[in-house]
Amino acid sequence: MLDLNKIGEINLPALDPHDALPGSHALLYTDWTVTEPQFDPEQLCARETVFTIGNGYLGTRGSFEEGFPQALPTTLIHGVYDDVPVIYTELANCPDWLSLMISVNGERFRLDRGEILHYERQLDLRHGLLSRSVRWRSPTGKTLDLEFQRFASLDDQHVLGLRCQITPIDCSGTLAEPFPWKIEVQSSLNGYPDTQGFDHWEQIDRGQIEQGTGQGVWLQVRTRSSHIELSMAVKLAVMGADASFQVTNAHGYSTLMSAFSAIAGQTISIEKVVTVFTSQDVEMPVQAAQDKLANLPAYGVLLDAHRQAWDAVWQHSDIEIEGDRTAQLVVRYNLFQLLISGSSHDVRVSIPAKTLSGLGYRGHIFWDTEIFILPFFTLTQPAIARSLLTYRYHTLEGARRKATHSGYQGAMFSWESAATGDEVTPRSSMPTDPYAEAVRIWCRDREIHLSADIAYAVWHYWQATGDDHWLRDYGAEIILDTAMFWMSRLEWHAQQERYELCGVIGADEYHEQVNNNAFTNRMVQWHLETAVAVYEWLQHAFPYQATALAKQLQLTAEHRLLWQTMIAKLYIPHDAKTGLIEQFEGFFQLQDIDLSKYEPRDRSMQAVLGIDETNQRQVLKQPDVLMLLYLMRDTQALPAHDNVLQKNWDYYAPRTDSTYGSSLTPAIHASLAANLGDAADAYKQFMQAALTDLKDNRGNTRDGIHGASAGGVWQAVVFGFGGIQLKDSAPIATPHLPPSWTRLKFKLNWRGTWHSFDLVPSPAQKPFSACRSSCN
Repeated sequence: MLDLNKIGEINLPALDPHDALPGSHALLYTDWTVTEPQFDPEQLCARETVFTIGNGYLGTRGSFEEGFPQALPTTLIHGVYDDVPVIYTELANCPDWLSLMISVNGERFRLDRGEILHYERQLDLRHGLLSRSVRWRSPTGKTLDLEFQRFASLDDQHVLGLRCQITPIDCSGTLAEPFPWKIEVQSSLNGYPDTQGFDHWEQIDRGQIEQGTGQGVWLQVRTRSSHIELSMAVKLAVMGADASFQVTNAHGYSTLMSAFSAIAGQTISIEKVVTVFTSQDVEMPVQAAQDKLANLPAYGVLLDAHRQAWDAVWQHSDIEIEGDRTAQLVVRYNLFQLLISGSSHDVRVSIPAKTLSGLGYRGHIFWDTEIFILPFFTLTQPAIARSLLTYRYHTLEGARRKATHSGYQGAMFSWESAATGDEVTPRSSMPTDPYAEAVRIWCRDREIHLSADIAYAVWHYWQATGDDHWLRDYGAEIILDTAMFWMSRLEWHAQQERYELCGVIGADEYHEQVNNNAFTNRMVQWHLETAVAVYEWLQHAFPYQATALAKQLQLTAEHRLLWQTMIAKLYIPHDAKTGLIEQFEGFFQLQDIDLSKYEPRDRSMQAVLGIDETNQRQVLKQPDVLMLLYLMRDTQALPAHDNVLQKNWDYYAPRTDSTYGSSLTPAIHASLAANLGDAADAYKQFMQAALTDLKDNRGNTRDGIHGASAGGVWQAVVFGFGGIQLKDSAPIATPHLPPSWTRLKFKLNWRGTWHSFDLVPSPAQKPFSACRSSCN
């Protein structure tokens, strides 16, 4: 295995697959596995995030079955939101299905007791399996080998599996009591999960499952405000020993207890299978959970089906990299985190910024999904992409309510969205210092580019899939009603004879109230151009639906003519002579900054300078103009000038706080740098993005996976290093492989046809050979 802390910036050391630093707590890896070789309590919560498993319906953090002080055991289910003071709503931490307490002769197994003689935890990305191996000596000298395994079935989203194999070890000379030892196991469904200090669940009922073989219990709970009912059912089986069973149903806890005797070298297997349903899935979750459990095959059969489902997914979504094992692993890790977060089954949910791996941002939905995450699904798992975009359709009413409340027409998508699409961005931060003032969060009011971002995602989904019926039934309404919002939001300035957008926040959130942000204005202009094209297409292809939708939205011919005028006269600050785009009106008059003078540092420039001072400097949280050029790479972004990307890259990249500003930055910089031919910087930025969570390089992995960064990693590989351009007939590659990469392979689905890319450099490294693309 290789050590993630041994990574060079460009040329990686040729390490033996079993190398590891003595005593190191770093993660080790192979092409498909991530391994924690030793337990470090200080990294407990970050590693819980790293070892998250899921299946697109739910995600479960890598907490220990037996528990540990300060742990954050969390299971999140898409769409299970509940009200919470100040924050409006959040994903509710669901009952803990992992709980498995093991005692030997009355001594409870826990890693904060006794002595850890061996420890290893491993995530198998190929098959979505989390395993842990522990040799533990109790305070009185009893030694056990324990092997844990868990999975969230990709074959059946309502099924979870957990197995623990226990083997007593004869350690002569210790204080241990003579064999046989009495081992007790308690397996619970914990109905009192903590959600950052808040209990979202009312206890409704619990009970025992009567069935011919095995033992089972069930639990029924309901969220306090949203009244979403949830039920879990569990059965326990013990193999390798004669076991007795007992059921207890303390309030909020459904528990199965089993006891048996074991001698040295005897291995006993405990298999725990759980089913889970909510009232968002079925009318009667309790009955559904019990019926599902009663008809499930054996644990091994469930595991095989789960493995086969993962094999099928990787057939289309995998990326193969030769010559760079580190890159191979980190890319697959980020893709795994995306795949366990996206649902094709429920069109009323989307992927939160922290996926389903943590409570950061309360499970709210941002532009992260449409701009950073969605392209991966659009081009490798289009059914999931369609589902994610349909969520935005189902939240249009919330977007319309926000527009009306703000005094505008049409639909204005919320910066942070949850179940209904209404704005759930907190108005102010919650300071931990009792003497600090609350900081106003202006994104909810001013960061309005999201509506154009969603339209951008809708258009590109349609371009990639040719899904005319979805655009007719869902996508067109999204694009047109948000265009109605822009029509009412744009301001006409007669003196300059132009339309403007004033008082906004662009993608760069270090500048909070600016006029004519280039990113926002150009995206709005593009949006209106697209709205005109979509309506014309709808009139031609589906005239009845065009008429009906125009009537529904009160969209008139005069409105569409006004859109054309706005497109022509919307101001975008730029210098036609130099090709330099001004981030917003007046940006070039701000005080310049040399970020190198603030090194070394371990925090953002906003934290260094303060909010007010940062507002007055030419320092960026994330690439605003560069992000615009990236998104508009297949069309014309202003200005029409030679080397426009290079000129703006040279100006803005040195002023971007890419290390500590936003996790959204490095992957986009990597893609742009690759296309500009800067292999060294491209690879450095790529690895920074790809290791965001595996190395916890921002110090906040405990809050959950950085989903946008994970999506950006895929884009950096495909659009950056692969040089993919999406043409009408088929995707075309002009690769820019890093020096260490000898081969890059991936598949893209373009309008129903799979295209396989097998990219290799020429023997001389320059130029790269043309891609070989074949359709399957």
